[in-house]
Amino acid sequence: MRRTRILTAVLALAAGLLAGTPPALAADSTAKVSLAADTYTWKNARIDGGGFVPGIVFNRKEKNLAYARTDIGGAYRWQESSKTWTPLLDSVGWDDWGHTGVVSLASDSVDPNKVYAAVGTYTNGWDPTNGAVMRSSNRGASWQKTDLPFKLGGNMPGRGMGERLAVDPNKNSVLYLGAPSGKGLWRSTDSGVSWSQVTNFPNVGNYQQDPSDTSGYAGDNQGIVWVTFDESTGTSGSATRTIYVGVADLQNSVYRSTDGGASWSRLAGQPTGYLAHKGVLDAAGGYLYLSYSDKGGPYDGGKGQVWRYATATGTWTNISPVAEADTYYGFSGLTVDRQKPGTVMATAYSSWWPDTQIFRSTDSGATWTKAWDYSSYPNRANRYTMDVSSSPWLTWGANPSPPEQSPKLGWMTESLEIDPFNSNRMMYGTGATLYGTENLTNWDSGGQFTIKPMVQGLEETAVNDLASPPSGAPLLSALGDVGGFRHTDLTKVPSMMFTSPNFTTTTSLDFAETNPNTVVRVGNLDSGPHVAFSTDNGANWFAGTDPSGVSGGGTVAAASDGSRFVWSPEGAGVQYTTGFGSSWSASSGIPAGAIVESDRVDAKTFYGFKSGKFYMSKDGGATFAASSASGLPSGDSVRFKALPGAKGDVWLAGGASDGAYGLWHSTDGGTSWTRLANVDQADAIGFGKAATGASYQTLYASAKIGGVRGIFRSTDKGASWTRINDDAHQWGWTGAAITGDPRVYGRVYVSTNGRGVIYGDTSDTGGGGGGTDPTDPPDPTPTGACTVTYKITNQWSGGFQADVQLSNTGTSAWSGWALGWTFPDAQTVSQTWNAEATQSGSTVTAKNVGWNANVAAGSSVSFGFTGSWSGTNGKPTAFRLGDQNCSVS
Repeated sequence: MRRTRILTAVLALAAGLLAGTPPALAADSTAKVSLAADTYTWKNARIDGGGFVPGIVFNRKEKNLAYARTDIGGAYRWQESSKTWTPLLDSVGWDDWGHTGVVSLASDSVDPNKVYAAVGTYTNGWDPTNGAVMRSSNRGASWQKTDLPFKLGGNMPGRGMGERLAVDPNKNSVLYLGAPSGKGLWRSTDSGVSWSQVTNFPNVGNYQQDPSDTSGYAGDNQGIVWVTFDESTGTSGSATRTIYVGVADLQNSVYRSTDGGASWSRLAGQPTGYLAHKGVLDAAGGYLYLSYSDKGGPYDGGKGQVWRYATATGTWTNISPVAEADTYYGFSGLTVDRQKPGTVMATAYSSWWPDTQIFRSTDSGATWTKAWDYSSYPNRANRYTMDVSSSPWLTWGANPSPPEQSPKLGWMTESLEIDPFNSNRMMYGTGATLYGTENLTNWDSGGQFTIKPMVQGLEETAVNDLASPPSGAPLLSALGDVGGFRHTDLTKVPSMMFTSPNFTTTTSLDFAETNPNTVVRVGNLDSGPHVAFSTDNGANWFAGTDPSGVSGGGTVAAASDGSRFVWSPEGAGVQYTTGFGSSWSASSGIPAGAIVESDRVDAKTFYGFKSGKFYMSKDGGATFAASSASGLPSGDSVRFKALPGAKGDVWLAGGASDGAYGLWHSTDGGTSWTRLANVDQADAIGFGKAATGASYQTLYASAKIGGVRGIFRSTDKGASWTRINDDAHQWGWTGAAITGDPRVYGRVYVSTNGRGVIYGDTSDTGGGGGGTDPTDPPDPTPTGACTVTYKITNQWSGGFQADVQLSNTGTSAWSGWALGWTFPDAQTVSQTWNAEATQSGSTVTAKNVGWNANVAAGSSVSFGFTGSWSGTNGKPTAFRLGDQNCSVS
């Protein structure tokens, strides 16, 4: 994922946090606060991938247990039964949004239930919090956290090196963490609960991508980048003696301890002039393999080498797949086959053109073969075939000339892992997805192996804007890096992102309220137009013409009937046009950089906001006049929208904690405003279908109300609010955009900064006057016999963990299931995995998630949960599946 995609969101957030504001307007004293809970089901609008996967970690003890880390979108656990990924860090809240960036991840090979994540997004001031190490004893279903006295950088330069976090494979209470920014090497001896610096470690690193960068981003010392244990030098229960550590230092990149970390020394004879991106030890073969690049990545790197270090003799051997003189890239991805010592693979991570390269050796690096080579230039002979039918947008709509191909093998390929239990399975991450194969050894026999996306469930897009038109596709999205999508079915991956043109990042989009086939989007593109139009609801696009000086997308608004547009691009002042942007004229009376929106009824009325001032145009954007209203947020961390069907009805959210910050409402087109007293803070506002009997559309807000941060809904024009998410579903920062669905009551689309588009559906189906989702019909009620096994697998003061197995003992398959029971002692479910649970009083219903809905006759499905208890923790004695009782074993 590109740096630019995240900086826009982070800088906007930073502006919101830091900007000063004047005193607020007088508030509506009649408003009430109601935080009654509602039961929502949360899912992703499927895109599958969309961002950089810098790390993949397989557990070395248990088959099929694997994790993936992303730079801003959290961590995931592999589900073998469904070949999907389960998100693990959705519980990260607003204040700790930086903890959705995962700089490293470690799976305990002694106790596979334990997993650790080192989290933090930026090491400079963009991230307001320090880093942390999160630890889980239930594979990431729930977490405990230890804050660190320094920052970590999951989205910083060098993030593809690693892993920085490692568990001692012999004494799993011992962990090491390599820190950036000159903070050194850290150790925990109590399973990650507490940490202390290894003060005798001799080198904190010195490599900076760009020492002249004053922002603290490219100028940060990338520090200590990986830790590797030689498990053969320890015994169970005793600390491993030999430990290797990689340091971001071009002259001194590898250090070793042979006494369990008591002392350290630079490894003698090592290569210089390069950074060791990875250090992978093959204890069975007696080699430490190292992949080197002259840069820290993940984008840069012009030269590289691969080396082998014999741990018994100290002999170094250059085993580079190609001569250094022939490289125009660095090496990073590195893995060995644990089933076949001597088999090693590496990636040319920074080979952008014509493609990345993957190398494979079966003789410890003495000889290599390539995933592709030239037959006769520019034609290529590939050892692989690619099947992207599950994520067809990975072709990017491209039709390149040889030697480029579409889809590409990848780029930014810094993570590469062979399954330690299965020589045929390999996974590798790219800047856009996670690929894999399950017939890898065909490579060695001269056949072709098949590469497919192995990314379902891993959603990693950063969302800038969302729209849900009253007709046509239910969802249009503006995204970082991959532009955006038109979802006609939320449960399916769209066939292609927006094209013609392909923006690297779409910054804003809008549709004509009374003519939803007319859509406009604006975005960033290195060379080419920054505005595009559609006349078929976003299915097809054509480029507009840029006014002079435009350098970026900015914001855009479509007239309610689609007859005209107002655009506030980067690099130029606010512009307006009639028709489809073949020519633009400068708007007057409104400053450059203003946020623009349209009235949803009057086609000639547009609105703007900049630095505390609200602006109105009644002549199609030609001229704007500033409202005399004061007390609005003085910064530019503001989002506002006009209500469909009501002229001049505008809602504005935004502000900063040191000034005006909240939610305002105007019914006269911005001339006057009322602040809602029951909203502490608000960052995004949207509208959806009205509830049954309600005279006003449903409001949705990403806000802080009653002292609680969350996603809120109001069916009474903001008089009262219901929090509709919960602490397990927070997704970090959700302030970029939010919108309800005008066709389905209760449905809300939520933007995230790295977890894609989240949508929620309410269990209160009656509230919307019978509104249903035609694309997501209810699951059928299963029939036939069933058996339940309920086990309390862990219990502590006030809390417990339980596993449930539901078996289909009948003769017909189930295509959906919902299991109900009643707790005997008023226990409360707090978090579930592999099921979606709701609770009313002591009654619980656990429903299948998408991937485990189908249960064949004679098969079973398992799920688990954590909960709270007091007094006693008795087991439920009866379970119901639909209208039948299950036997209990």
